[in-house]
Amino acid sequence: METLNLLKSKSLTAAVKDEISSLILSGQLAAGQKLTEYELAERLGVSRGPVREALLGLEEAGLIRLAKNRGMYVREISVEEAGDLYEVRAGLEGWAGRILAPKITEEQVAELRSLVSEMADSIVRNDLNAYFRQNIRFHEVIVEMTGNAKLVMLYRRIVNEMHLIRRHELAASGMRRSVEEHANIVRALETRSGERAAAAMEAHVLGGRERFLTMAEK
Repeated sequence: METLNLLKSKSLTAAVKDEISSLILSGQLAAGQKLTEYELAERLGVSRGPVREALLGLEEAGLIRLAKNRGMYVREISVEEAGDLYEVRAGLEGWAGRILAPKITEEQVAELRSLVSEMADSIVRNDLNAYFRQNIRFHEVIVEMTGNAKLVMLYRRIVNEMHLIRRHELAASGMRRSVEEHANIVRALETRSGERAAAAMEAHVLGGRERFLTMAEK
């Protein structure tokens, strides 16, 4: 990480937080792994102060847990908690659909179609990493398009935690099935019906929940 370049656009603590978050979400820092300020500071080429502040922020974001007298660890999500997270996310995305559909523009529909097309291309290349990023962005864009700052904040908190589990669910369920569901969401939004959009988004998320729970039982 080039500290001077990062400081041009954000504070050092924010840059360190983003970098550690990226390491967690990419799996380079595994669930359950113990984190130490010294090792992370060495890895990122910064002092321990920004790392300490970044870790506290990531604990608040739900990516790290603090074990009393033992240190900090990358969070592990239990099967039960994962099921709960899926249900909450389904509700939030359903509301996003209700808010966005009646006012969605043709330009926004085109943007979402483009994202679905990119996901389809990733399927052809069998590129799970690219698809995972595009999948995340697709849902983020829909929530951001609502213009509801509180909904965006709540959604990002839930999704931060879900990123610890969803990569495995996506790989198991298959990218092709997922991209078809995303295309259905765009078609529902295009009808300008809040109820149809909400139903499509909730069905997609809850379908992911069922796939995850089925996989977890094996």
